[in-house]
Amino acid sequence: MSKGQPIGRRLLAGWMAIAGRFGFVQTLMILVIFYATLIGPASLLTKIGRRDFLSKRGLRAEGSAWIDADTAEPDLERAKLLS
Repeated sequence: MSKGQPIGRRLLAGWMAIAGRFGFVQTLMILVIFYATLIGPASLLTKIGRRDFLSKRGLRAEGSAWIDADTAEPDLERAKLLS
């Protein structure tokens, strides 16, 4: 900031620097609160309940994650349901 700039422009530049730092802290705090109140407890409940939403538990024993598709014969009634 040089002395040739009007006072308003220097005040604005100073305010924007302060506001940028407050914005960073505010964003960090919002993310911490979000994690602590939603994601963290949900993760703990999932661990305690031993839920496996992605069906990954048996992958090492089976060796593959392939799931066979529905092998029903194509017919007109089935095609009507799909549209």
